Amino acid sequence: MTALGLVLLSMMGYTQHMQQLQPSSVGVEGGARLISRADWGARVPKSVDYFEGPAPYVIIHHSYMPAACFSTAECMKSMRDMQDFHQVERGWNDIGYSFGIGGDGMIYTGRGFNVIGAHAPKYNDKSVGIVLIGDWRTELPPKQMLDAAKNLIAFGVFKGYIDPAYKLLGHKQVRDTECPGGRLFQEISTWPHFNNSIRLNTTTEQPQKVEPQPQQQHQPKTLPANPKV
Repeated sequence: MTALGLVLLSMMGYTQHMQQLQPSSVGVEGGARLISRADWGARVPKSVDYFEGPAPYVIIHHSYMPAACFSTAECMKSMRDMQDFHQVERGWNDIGYSFGIGGDGMIYTGRGFNVIGAHAPKYNDKSVGIVLIGDWRTELPPKQMLDAAKNLIAFGVFKGYIDPAYKLLGHKQVRDTECPGGRLFQEISTWPHFNNSIRLNTTTEQPQKVEPQPQQQHQPKTLPANPKV
């Protein structure tokens, strides 16, 4: 990210209270803008809990659903839909992510920096969760989305919200999930600070319930005619 891009982002007057993010009309490098919660029509969070920064982790997600959006109006609706799902159906305090990135290349404020999220168990109080709106299992997000995510991370480091030695992770490294999608995960594995040493510890996951099976009579074992290899 260029010095000009950082200056333009810093001119946004980013504050901890996301409702006060002003003004949303100031751009960043590449045409991206940091869109306030008020601009995309967010509800007020039920509560806001902060953690002490800078955040040592950045975790990348994809939304899967909503699908990819490519106009600002569509992406604003996608942010509202995600907040509805998280806040109303799941009963969370707010949308789970710190920020969303749209196919329009815009950055949408979710919970914001240094706010405890609901996107990655055991990492919610020490990470920035960035969701790239869409299903990125087989397709790569467009360049404007990837650039916006990189610029947001650079801005977070520049402003002291993200540790300069942060570790970049895909969601599936900390939870049993396909998120952020195979193709996007392949992409972020090439980015600076990507950390491949952190892997999901399956021993911390809840064991699956095994239903009892009816006891069967013992039968002698025989080799199949065409064994599978």
